[in-house]
Amino acid sequence: MINKRDQRLRRAKRTRMKLRELRMPRLSVFRSSSHIYAQVISEDGSKIICSSSTVLKEMRAKKLKGNIKGAEVIGKDIAAKAKQNKIDQVGFDRSGFKFHGCVKALADAARKEGLKL
Repeated sequence: MINKRDQRLRRAKRTRMKLRELRMPRLSVFRSSSHIYAQVISEDGSKIICSSSTVLKEMRAKKLKGNIKGAEVIGKDIAAKAKQNKIDQVGFDRSGFKFHGCVKALADAARKEGLKL
């Protein structure tokens, strides 16, 4: 019997295969029960270009958690780091999570900072 985690990973795998065909970096998001993580991964998937999460020291100082407010800050931060690395357009990899709540807030914040998803 397939559990929720396996279903999410199956959805994520399908999405990643489609993103690989686009030949562009991808913005991968992971959401745990208490934190949110985002990273920009190279076209071939071999290198992490930049990353941000609520676990980082500067984010912990702001007392951010894996809620919508924290996701917005992470979205702005990851967009700024991607622009520093001269990346303007990425494919959005939601890792099988539904596109609402924290995942949507992160994507919207990254778009507002000028990152094309």
